[in-house]
Amino acid sequence: MEESGLLELCGQVEHVVYRNEKNQYTVLVLLAGEDREEVTVVGTIPMVSDGEELKVYGRWEQNQSYGRQFRAEIFEHARPVTEEGMLRYLSSGAVKGVGRVLAGRIIDTFGANALEVIEHDPTRLAQIKGITEEKAKEISEEYKRIYGVRELMVYLGAFGVTPEVSMLVWKKYGDESISCVQEDPYSLCAPEIGLGFQIADQIAQSMERPQDDMSRVQAGVVYVIRHNVNNGHTCVPRDALIKVAAKLLGVDPELAGDAVEELWGSFVLMQEVFGGREYLFLQQQHLCEQYIAGRMKAMLRAPANAIAGADMHIGTIEEREGIKYAGKQREAIKAAMEQGVLILTGGPGTGKTTTLNAIIRILKQAGERVLLAAPTGRAAKRMSELTGEESKTIHRMLQVDWDERDQPFFNRNERNPLECECLVIDEMSMVDAYVFESVLRALPIGCRLILVGDSDQLPSVGAGNVLGDLIAAGLFPTVQLKEVFRQSLESLIITNAHRIVAGEMPEMRRRDGDFFFLPGGGPEQARELVAALCGTRLPKSYGYSPFEDIQVLCPSRKGELGTVELNKLLRETVNPPKEGKSQVKISGQLFREGDKVMQVRNDYQLPWSREDGSEGQGVYNGDMGVITRIDKPGGAIEVRTDDRLVVYDFEKAGEELEPAYAVTVHKSQGNEFNAVIIPVMRVPRQLCYRNLFYTAVTRAKKLLILVGESGVVREMVQNDRKTQRITGLREFLTRDNAAEL
Repeated sequence: MEESGLLELCGQVEHVVYRNEKNQYTVLVLLAGEDREEVTVVGTIPMVSDGEELKVYGRWEQNQSYGRQFRAEIFEHARPVTEEGMLRYLSSGAVKGVGRVLAGRIIDTFGANALEVIEHDPTRLAQIKGITEEKAKEISEEYKRIYGVRELMVYLGAFGVTPEVSMLVWKKYGDESISCVQEDPYSLCAPEIGLGFQIADQIAQSMERPQDDMSRVQAGVVYVIRHNVNNGHTCVPRDALIKVAAKLLGVDPELAGDAVEELWGSFVLMQEVFGGREYLFLQQQHLCEQYIAGRMKAMLRAPANAIAGADMHIGTIEEREGIKYAGKQREAIKAAMEQGVLILTGGPGTGKTTTLNAIIRILKQAGERVLLAAPTGRAAKRMSELTGEESKTIHRMLQVDWDERDQPFFNRNERNPLECECLVIDEMSMVDAYVFESVLRALPIGCRLILVGDSDQLPSVGAGNVLGDLIAAGLFPTVQLKEVFRQSLESLIITNAHRIVAGEMPEMRRRDGDFFFLPGGGPEQARELVAALCGTRLPKSYGYSPFEDIQVLCPSRKGELGTVELNKLLRETVNPPKEGKSQVKISGQLFREGDKVMQVRNDYQLPWSREDGSEGQGVYNGDMGVITRIDKPGGAIEVRTDDRLVVYDFEKAGEELEPAYAVTVHKSQGNEFNAVIIPVMRVPRQLCYRNLFYTAVTRAKKLLILVGESGVVREMVQNDRKTQRITGLREFLTRDNAAEL
């Protein structure tokens, strides 16, 4: 390895200090060389155990906390060859069913031939006290599994496949894993394994598989459609899919068409015709949207029981509260009482909350059990504050759990439905097709469903355009609140939000309101202005905290005014380093005690605790918090998010946490902040559109500041290109043969 600049160490594993079972990151002590010098070795070394012989290639490094250590980049296992090494290996618990005492008996009986006997002649183990023939067979199979899995990890690891994925391959193919991969490397793209097409293609190329191999073309087609699902679409036009796949794979479109035909014939893809054009779905998305359409139409045919006396109930509340509901508000309240389904939409200041509170009060007075839910923790918390009723995240309400592959599923379903007569879901624009299908599966027959949202905001991060499609179908009672009430007209944030929706420029010249525009000059001046607003000007003028009140929202991650660069600047502005303040760099990302951070993916298993001793699991995409402690010796980061304390190991922190002084508009959905700062300069053209700008503006509760160029604001307002989603739900709802339940 000298030509690669890597150093070589050989020796016996003295002790495995730490191992992350998910990604196999390991810290061990190696007795290296003839002098058996103790060396700390770190790196991804799958399934290594005490007593094994190990050859590692890497470099020396000086760790601030742990001193000199050897970082392994490449490794080679060797089975223990001495009786001492075999005893240490078997005593370590590496082979399930063999402990220290039994290991001693095996070595005493078979000496240096012990591992040979375990692998090739396990029946001889039965002569040892405490080992039956059945247990001897189990020990041998476990030993073979360990070395089979290890061999597989080494083989796939050369292509960048993680140990976690290698374990999924082993679960599917067992001791035939390597031969199955070599026979068809694209089998690694199967849903139960989920390896990316590019890596499978790299493995195939190493074996000089032909470019027009049908397995490759089919895998490429599925990759293209999965890529579109990840971008929010539930289906793809057949002609576009064939064209893109052929170009990606470098094959003739006719061959790509043949692959599509075979995938359709084997039910991997499902086909529908909308408006004379053929569309293709993955099976899961097809089933999902068809179920939603069928169940929603069934709710129209068999609605919840109507509650009589709507006008009387409304009048009673008006008299008691000294208020007068507007016409559209009365219409919404009556529809909720008399219909099985209601879609309630409207922008800020139009009285959605007032209307919803009246609906909840009347339904509860009528004896109905009302459940409230929202897509995110912050949205659920805000819903509770505005209604005075308990609100849960949808995942918590549905009692999320996970299977052996760490895939989420819900315990509330058709066999274990929710216990309610009415379900209210807020921030419905954020709810994707999969989540909404899960909600409907858990909804009791005859239950009332009220969906609340703002259809002018960005659609869900996940696939689908549920709220938009339900409204566009025109089948369900829908009330759109448009009138902005007098008290809300005093807020420029609210009036400007409505101007933006109407395609009009916001009022940006006033200096006495809650909406300000500050020219940014050039990018560097704009960056400095954003930093000054967060670090000194707003805290001094308004008493706002840069951690709890102020949020910078960026259209993009990239560029001088994107989240990546602004987070670096804002960290040094509001949370600079100082003596005694711990920090750590994980996978190139710096984390410092006191940093504001965001959870960037759903983690249903991550445990949390509260000061009152209560505990739970689940931290979700978009949850924000502050790093309260970095434990370098323990390899852990502690984050306080609202009233919960969450502890991440370093590996998980690197995968799931990002700095959150500045976040993208997409990531901010479902959240509101006292003060929002939006850089509007050099916005990428594909992100320069109206409903992204509107979504950003409506995240502000008390103060909004635009920093940048008025021309960019005008371009965003005038561009009415809404986020385009290709979905099938509207078609399934409006055509006669939608799945009926």
